Order: sequence, then C-alpha cells, then structure tokens
Amino acid sequence: MFEALNERLSGVFDRITGRGALSEKDVAEAMREVRVALLEADVALPVVKDFIAFATERATGEEVIRSVKPADQVIKIVYDGLVEMLGGEEPVPLNTNATPPAVLLMAGLQGSGKTTTSAKLALRLTKFDRKKVMMASLDTRRPAAMEQLETLGRQIEVATLPIVKGESAVQITRRALQAAKLQGFDVLILDTAGRITLDEALMAEVAEVAAVAKPVETLLVADSLTGQDAVRTARAFHERLPLTGLILTRADGDGRGGAMLSMRAVTGLPIKYLGAGEKVDQLEVFDARRVAGRILGQGDIVALVEKASQELDQAKAEKMARKLAKGQFDLDDLMGQLQQMKRMGGLQGIMGLLPGVAKMKAQMADANIDDRMISRQEAIISSMTKAERKKPDLLNASRKRRIAAGAGVEVQDVNRLLKQHRQMADTVKALSRGGPKKMQQMAAMLGGVGGGMGGPDMARLKAMGGGKMPEPSADELKALQDRLAGMGGGQLPGGLPGLPGFPKKN
Repeated sequence: MFEALNERLSGVFDRITGRGALSEKDVAEAMREVRVALLEADVALPVVKDFIAFATERATGEEVIRSVKPADQVIKIVYDGLVEMLGGEEPVPLNTNATPPAVLLMAGLQGSGKTTTSAKLALRLTKFDRKKVMMASLDTRRPAAMEQLETLGRQIEVATLPIVKGESAVQITRRALQAAKLQGFDVLILDTAGRITLDEALMAEVAEVAAVAKPVETLLVADSLTGQDAVRTARAFHERLPLTGLILTRADGDGRGGAMLSMRAVTGLPIKYLGAGEKVDQLEVFDARRVAGRILGQGDIVALVEKASQELDQAKAEKMARKLAKGQFDLDDLMGQLQQMKRMGGLQGIMGLLPGVAKMKAQMADANIDDRMISRQEAIISSMTKAERKKPDLLNASRKRRIAAGAGVEVQDVNRLLKQHRQMADTVKALSRGGPKKMQQMAAMLGGVGGGMGGPDMARLKAMGGGKMPEPSADELKALQDRLAGMGGGQLPGGLPGLPGFPKKN
C-alpha cells in the first residue's frame, strides 16, 4: 500500500543523506517534497499541514542543523511525526474484559468487509485471547449475508446464532444477547447490515441496535482503498454512533495509503486492526510504530517473526532440527521451506517486511524472482519420486527430462533447483560439524529471517524503543542471501552490505 509513498520519501532522504551539514534551505526543500509526497498519497490536506508544521519546527532547530548526522535526525523527526499522525507509540487494545458477554458491534458500509472481518476478529480472540466467542448476523437485507457468517463460523469453529427468518435486526440482537448469556460466551460479535451509501435508514437501524446491545466496543470497518471516502464515512458514522475504534480492510492492496494516514487525525479514533489479506487468519493488530517503519522503508521484522511463529509446526520443527543436527537436508526439506515461505506471504510479502530491501523489488522483478518461481520449484519437486527426493544423486539426464515435462518447465530449471539444494545441503553438512554456534547459524539460514527454524533474537526485536525499526544482523542478511540467491540463477541485488547485484537479463 505504501510503496509509492516509500519511494518518494526515500528519494527525498537519499538526497539529503550524503550532505555533511544541512542548512535551513535544505530542510525547507526536503519538507516541501515530503508535503507533495503525502498529498499524492491522498492524505487529507489539514493533516498534511499539521504534519509539515510539526516536522519543520523540529527539523530547523539548532540541534538538528549542527548535529553530526543531520539527515538522520530529519528522518527520525519524520518517523516521529508519522507515529504521532497514526495514533501514538502504543497500540490501543480491544476491550473485552467487561461482564460477559462483552458485545462488539461491527458497523460500516456494504462491501467494506464487515462479515469477513467479524470472522477474522472472532478467530483472533479465540486463538490468542482464549475467549469463547459467538457471532450473530443482523444483516436481514443482503442476500445470503447470514449464511455467509454461518459458513465462516463453521470454517473457524466459532459458534454463530441460529438463523430465524423474518426477525428484525433488533429482535436478532435481543435473541443473541440472551443466547450468549445463557450459554456462557465471553464475547458476542454483532455483524450489522450495511448500505452502498450512507443513508438515514442505515444510521437509525445501527443506532437502535447499539441502544439495545450496549456494546463495549463499536468498531467501524472501512475499506482503506477508498481513500478520503473512507475518512468521510468514518466521520459520518462517528457523528451518529459512539465509535470506539476503526478496522481498516484491504491494507495489502495497492491503494495510496491516505485513508490510513488521515483516519486517526480526522476522527480522533484509534485504528485497532488491519485486514492484511483475504484469509480468515490475516488480521493484524495496528501498531503506529511498525506502520511508520514500513512507510520509511525500515521494514517490520516483528510482523515477520509473528507470522513465522504462527505458521510454525512445533513437531515438524523438532523433527527437522534432528535431521539438521545429523547434516541431512533432502528435497522434501527444501519443499517444506518453500511452502512455509508461501504461508508467510510469499517472497514479495517477506521482502516487504525486511528493513533495507524495499529498493530491491525492481531488481528482483528484472531477474524474474517472484512468487511464481516458488510455485515452479514446488512443481519440480512434486514431479519427483520419493526416492529421487531422498537421493537427488539418482537424477540422471532422462529423469530430469521426465521431471521437467511433468512440472511444465525446462531441464535447466530442474538443474538450477538441484544446484540450489546442493549448496544448501553442503552448508548444512559443514555447519553440523561446527558445534552449537554453527547450528544456530544453520537454523537461521533455513528458517530465513524470522523463519520457522530460527531467526532473529525476539528480545532484540521487541526492544524497539522510540527510534528506528531494528536492522537484521549480518548473519540474518547472509541467511536471506543464501536462501534466495539460487532462485533466479543469480545473486541478490545490491543495496545490502557485501551483496553483489543480479546478473543482467539478455
């Protein structure tokens, strides 16, 4: 979402970073470009004015102009301004500690993703907060809306209120409250009806439901791709309902990010969650510091580690660790690594969360390194027999031709995959003989940065403080290089210390 804004801001900071000292004219010029970048990202004009005034006042102080690294100070000031704009240092937690059942009322326009978000929130509360959750659909107008929530409930194993045709939204609310209380549910999520546009009937119905349900949280679900329309929708709902927070959906889309940057400042409401994909487990707690880090190209290692920990199968991890300790790494193990990478958001998703590698995306595209490559490699391994996966040395020329035909690729693609596996297997053997320290490096290599078998130190990641997102260590960056270099038949692009560039395309 913030790719265009990140590119513009990176260009601004690159121009001032190489200067030993900054004059007030330099700072003013940089702030002008930051202002244009924010406006192009569809951030509301009053929000941009306040942000630029805040940043300019701090950036033109004597401390910045005469500091050893004035450009870094300016970047830090812009980071602090973004954090403030997005809602401050600490995430605002969801209030579910009221007398059971704690009622969460989901409001918003039709098409904003209320029903799916209700299921995502229910799954998160069940999985991480250990709450007993019931969902109830109050949408009596949209065809199959109730059935959709019921289907999602079965999918995530969360209870839903039985459907009774002909009831009004208020009648369903009363029945849901009674059922949740009698059956001992901790949380009741009410999925209200929406409209294509704001109208009085919608507002009256939601207000009536809120009066009956007395929710502890009234959350507006807004589509972040609608830009300033989402901000206007939030303001209109907040005038009629006592909203307590916002959930922005489709945060993984290609919108300009203006809605997210404007929402808090315009409405005064905290953004509590981000919908980061279509799957029911893709709901992230909103953290202003981490989002600001993504905007400035500092990545979000913490989010990457959280994804890895959620996808980690402990039993499989322990089995893999025992194999690695013996220096064993076959093609089934490589397949497991590729599948884990896909579950964590694919190559592009992982790279987007790593600090200092956002600029590499164009070079990766030029070298044909993308998520389709992971799928091709999976297809190649799947076309092999069990014996071939266990002993790649069996693969002679005729077998390689058969595998290539089965996977729909060229023989050279099979050879490239085998070369990648051989390099990783050789490294595993060498590291398995090097003692505990080498074993940790091996785990980092196979787990990736934050991957299932290892990754960065969690204590270091969580001690973020108020400054930049933490940079990965040299070992972690080398691990990422080892893991990705073989995919395109080349090496990682430049931009990270000691990493040579991709070979040019013919």
